[in-house]
Amino acid sequence: MENKTIKGYKVFKPDFTAKDNNFQYAENTEYKHNGPIKICASGFHFCIKAQHCFSYYDFNPENIVCEVEALGKTDMHEQDSKVCTDHIRIGRRLTWAEVLVVANDGANNTGHSNSGNWNSGDRNSGNWNSGYWNSGNWNSGDRNSGNRNSGYWNSGDRNSGNSNSGNWNSGNWNSGDRNSGDSNSGDSNSGDSNSGNRNSGYWNSGDSNSGNWNSGDRNSGNWNSGDRNSGDRNSGNWNSGNWNSGDRNSGDSNSGYRNSGAFCIDNNPFLILFDKPTTIRVREWENHPVHDVMRKLDPTLWIPAYLMSDKEKAANPKYETTDGYLKTISMKDAWKNLWPNLSDDKKKLFTSLPNFDAAKFKEITGIDA
Repeated sequence: MENKTIKGYKVFKPDFTAKDNNFQYAENTEYKHNGPIKICASGFHFCIKAQHCFSYYDFNPENIVCEVEALGKTDMHEQDSKVCTDHIRIGRRLTWAEVLVVANDGANNTGHSNSGNWNSGDRNSGNWNSGYWNSGNWNSGDRNSGNRNSGYWNSGDRNSGNSNSGNWNSGNWNSGDRNSGDSNSGDSNSGDSNSGNRNSGYWNSGDSNSGNWNSGDRNSGNWNSGDRNSGDRNSGNWNSGNWNSGDRNSGDSNSGYRNSGAFCIDNNPFLILFDKPTTIRVREWENHPVHDVMRKLDPTLWIPAYLMSDKEKAANPKYETTDGYLKTISMKDAWKNLWPNLSDDKKKLFTSLPNFDAAKFKEITGIDA
């Protein structure tokens, strides 16, 4: 302990008494303590930095804040600028406008302990925050290092959820972008725990799935490791049934291709086009140029917020956070999006197919070929 003059600030309750006793203080008055002093135990206490005072008092404009000066022996706090003395002089009372200046390192703050500017919250190093402990800007939540977040602990931007390192998320713990679910490392997911993109289900590592636990892509079923399955537990592709290890089966438990029954093993049946048999084997169809074109059909479409209708906005209230929504479109709409972008030669591939029937083609695709 030593004798030295130290200046700082002290907060009082509205009746000019201290927090832990009813002793009445007054402005421009000196007080002495008889006996030993010890920080947080005995003596007169104040803080060198005004913001540290509000670790012990509410940041309330009804409380009184005064300039003070230690004139006798002092003891210092190790964690902050708190000082204990046996001889104190209470100086002038500060206006609340003055408190807002001395309690912040930044400017134009209505909170306290801010090193940034224009904050109405507390302990922000960023600017224009109404939350707390934000190092980013324009946050209404707490502990955000990103910007424009209304949630908590976000390192990304424009999140209304919590603990997001991605952007435009309304869910939680997302490292991807534009997710309305939780724990997504992919993008544009409305489900949870997806590492893929544009999933509305859960725990999908693939893309554009509306089911759950899919490692493949564009599945509407569950537990599919293949692609474009509407059934469950398919390891093959384009299956509408279940437990198929082959491709393009509409039945169940098929290991072959293009089977519409169950327990079929034929790996290369003849292809039926426009309800009539052909001499084309399904494996030939796999490498047919028409088949390659059809792979470009996408039943999903990202709609940015500025193109959304009022009805779409009402049905997808999280669009403001994700800056749009993922729309599921009909297969006819997918064809309408694809067909105008095809060259005449690509279109002719369809019209020259065996058994081509323009009426049936239009009924299925909506395209007048």
